[in-house]
Amino acid sequence: MTRVAAGTEVGYTVTFLEMTARPRWPYPPQPAGRPATLIAAEDPPPWYFRALYDAVGRDYSWEDIHALPEAVLREMLHDPAVTLWTLHRDGWPHGFYLLDARAEGTVDLAYFGLVPEAVGTGLGTWLLKTAVLAAWDLPGTRKMTVNTCTLDHPRALALYQKVGFEVVRREDRSRVLTRDRDPARIPD
Repeated sequence: MTRVAAGTEVGYTVTFLEMTARPRWPYPPQPAGRPATLIAAEDPPPWYFRALYDAVGRDYSWEDIHALPEAVLREMLHDPAVTLWTLHRDGWPHGFYLLDARAEGTVDLAYFGLVPEAVGTGLGTWLLKTAVLAAWDLPGTRKMTVNTCTLDHPRALALYQKVGFEVVRREDRSRVLTRDRDPARIPD
């Protein structure tokens, strides 16, 4: 299979979603199997966030964070209204989420995902439901937002909708790939 080369312009659609009420379900139990742990990062260095970002997003053209200057990324990560949570199992990161509560009354699930080795293990729904309830536990939360795009995992949009997010708008965009990509992961 021929890869789509870096430097190729590709089109994609971004879907913006929101949730305006706390879900009625309780915190979910961990999936069966080996135990997992969620750890909040205290003032994480930019390299740590970028490592998680790349581990989760490299197959989905997550590239934007690399354009941010180190100081800007550090300022965001060290803001008390931003929290980075890492999911560990078997001694290594299986995924993460980042909650951004810098906008009054709104918590954005700015980043969320699993590393390829953890996809299909049942951890995704558990991690997402946990992230959603953690956001609603923050004082003053009146709305939660998230966005996904057609370059992301093909089940991402359905998973967000399954836990209660509703689509509020869509935007068509294009980008130039900075890394080669599997053509099966490029939307038509």
